[in-house]
Amino acid sequence: MADISFHPTHVAQDALSSIKNLFAQIGHGLVAMGENSSRYRRLTALNRLSDAQLAERGLKREDIVRHVFADVFYV
Repeated sequence: MADISFHPTHVAQDALSSIKNLFAQIGHGLVAMGENSSRYRRLTALNRLSDAQLAERGLKREDIVRHVFADVFYV
């Protein structure tokens, strides 16, 4: 009876690890870009407000995204 087992070589593991790290760094970079945008900061600031504070500004919680992106998207 034959027994077959697969053990990836260190070269293959290193290559896969490098590719994984590359995509992880790209992902981290995209997240950092998004978090540093003025729109993200504005969304975060408005989401921290209470419903009463939003009402004083003439907003409802469900309208925050539409309000922040009004000049970019027609929704």
